[in-house]
Amino acid sequence: MEKIHWKVEGMTCANCALTINKYLQREGQQNIKVNPIDGDVHFDLVEGTQPDRIRKGIEDLGYHVAGQTGQQKQANKRWLKNHLSRFLFTLPFTALLMLLHLIHEKLAPGLHFLMDPRVQLGLSLPVYYVGMDFFGRSALKSLRNGIPNMNVLIALGATAAFIYSLTGTLLDLGPAFMFYETAASIITLVFLGHYLEDASMTSTQRALKALSASQKVMANMIAFDDKYEEQIFPIENTQLKVGDLVLIRSGEQVPIDGKIIWGEAEVDESIITGESVPVHRVKKDDLIGGSVVVSGTVRAQVTAVGKDTVLAGILDMVSRAQGAKPPVQLLADRIAAVFVPVVLIISVITLGVNAWVLGDFGEALLRAIAVLVISCPCAMGLATPAAVAVGMGRAARNGILFRNAASLEKFKDIRQVVFDKTGTLTTGSFTVSKVHVIDMPEDTFRHAVWSLEKYSNHPIAKSITEAFKSRQDIRWESIEEVRGVGMRGIDREGNEWIAGSWQQVSALTDDAGHNVYVTRNGTLAGWIDLTDEIRPEAAEIMGWLKRRGIRTILLSGDSEPRCAALASTLGMDAHFSSQNPAQKMERIAAFTRETPTAMVGDGINDAPALAQATLGISLSDASHLAMQQAEVVLMNQGLRQMPTALGLGRHTYGTIRQNLFWAFIYNIIAIPVAAAGLLTPTLAAAAMGLSDVVLAVNSIRLFVKRVV
Repeated sequence: MEKIHWKVEGMTCANCALTINKYLQREGQQNIKVNPIDGDVHFDLVEGTQPDRIRKGIEDLGYHVAGQTGQQKQANKRWLKNHLSRFLFTLPFTALLMLLHLIHEKLAPGLHFLMDPRVQLGLSLPVYYVGMDFFGRSALKSLRNGIPNMNVLIALGATAAFIYSLTGTLLDLGPAFMFYETAASIITLVFLGHYLEDASMTSTQRALKALSASQKVMANMIAFDDKYEEQIFPIENTQLKVGDLVLIRSGEQVPIDGKIIWGEAEVDESIITGESVPVHRVKKDDLIGGSVVVSGTVRAQVTAVGKDTVLAGILDMVSRAQGAKPPVQLLADRIAAVFVPVVLIISVITLGVNAWVLGDFGEALLRAIAVLVISCPCAMGLATPAAVAVGMGRAARNGILFRNAASLEKFKDIRQVVFDKTGTLTTGSFTVSKVHVIDMPEDTFRHAVWSLEKYSNHPIAKSITEAFKSRQDIRWESIEEVRGVGMRGIDREGNEWIAGSWQQVSALTDDAGHNVYVTRNGTLAGWIDLTDEIRPEAAEIMGWLKRRGIRTILLSGDSEPRCAALASTLGMDAHFSSQNPAQKMERIAAFTRETPTAMVGDGINDAPALAQATLGISLSDASHLAMQQAEVVLMNQGLRQMPTALGLGRHTYGTIRQNLFWAFIYNIIAIPVAAAGLLTPTLAAAAMGLSDVVLAVNSIRLFVKRVV
């Protein structure tokens, strides 16, 4: 299936997102995620479906799919194209109407003509026209598609006041029918509220915008003239292709993903990892686009462009995660889907009851209008997206990637964390300390081990490959990496070589104290000892978890003595050694049944366990498979940001709950207050506009809130 990512303009509330979502579901599309905050729409296009037909269907709903040149120009020519311009246009008319309404008894004799119903009609007509051009169009399209949005309430409220006043004007029924200022104030104040809401919601995206700004920069492209002399050409990084050469000097931003082919430098990768301390990069090391060369000069070859770069992948992952909804939002969505019809019914009841009790249809109408305009389904729909946008944006700036919004909610329940050993609690940078060979020349042993281990991505294998580097290579008839065992190869003479853990030689030796054992044709050929350093932050992280009552467990394929020593050094609550992938998965399944459990790992062997855990956490230098299975990825190549990840998860969930509480309590209190006549429609419109702003401001607090 083709993955589609569109920017859809014109979404003003969660009901808009729901409308697009239901349309895509009706068309059979899959994995749909619609984010009303930034307009991102993701879905998997079902085979045989034409994208143009889906695009046209979305635009028929009243929205605009950005990126279509002809349509974009047409959209840009639209009169009063945003909420700020609409508000500024309607404000003078509304302000004059409101002023006249307040001081009409004190007007000078020469100004009494301003209170003429026809003059009032003339002042309100431009406001009503602009309001219906936006609210009316949106309301009609939502009704046509069977999903009434909040603009139905605004359009009905303003229209009721305007038509009632127009009837009084045409029939000359007197001042009791003069509600033009009500219609105008509703429209103008809701435009103001929408503008403030948009401004607030835009600020929730500022972390992602900072990342996005790093995607388009100038690069120094290296080319050669006809005399094979090097020339430097400034070029936009979007024009680079894989294989191009670039020069990056001290103080410059790395324009795109690449690999160093000459030179060395100190590189600030904080935009990706959240770590401000520069890292040393040398020949053959990878450079991440968006990072900054603090000192040094390098020449690099472009390895990825466009959507294949690390930064683009991060932005896409975060954008998709922001469009997803955690379980806590599901109830709010169900209520929001029926909210508008319920409010319409309440408004009609308010009109009937008040007209009967008060005997004043005009006052009853004002109360019914107040009910319409004070209700706010948007707050319920935006409670989660607003908080998730801020939480995930801040996480991305700190080198923490959440694959989905549900993982945020899972953090609140985590009571124990299980850690892999190699590459997770230890650095994974091994040094060969001892080689023991049995019944064969050491050169033959080293040559065979190097030829096997160079096909593995395991940190131990990489260290051995570096130490045993050879120019000769055994041509294997077959070679494979066996999970939980190691590397297995059969040479052209039919000899079977295996380099792996103690489990595969347990029948040949009782000595389980070595890292790698090598067999040839089922006979022990020797072993290799390596030393590995504990990550400097590991002890601090264990202490932090323990202080918060979270149990820590070591789960490793390494030997019992090594696991026991590491667990004791770090003060962990329990350890399990000599675990193959199947056993790890079974252990995690058992832990998860007992209590919500997070698993932190980085190797291929950890992938099944990561998938089995309540929450899988992987490191950025993990194997590709492990990163695919994890729900959270720590991009700083270590555990430093794990407390921040846990804290952000819990505080984001807390903010979601606060937002939902505000959304529900606001509507529960505001609607009866309006029905009782304690609020004018003007005040009701102002309250509705500010309700979403309160929600957005509460979410924005996550940017600065202490989470650890």
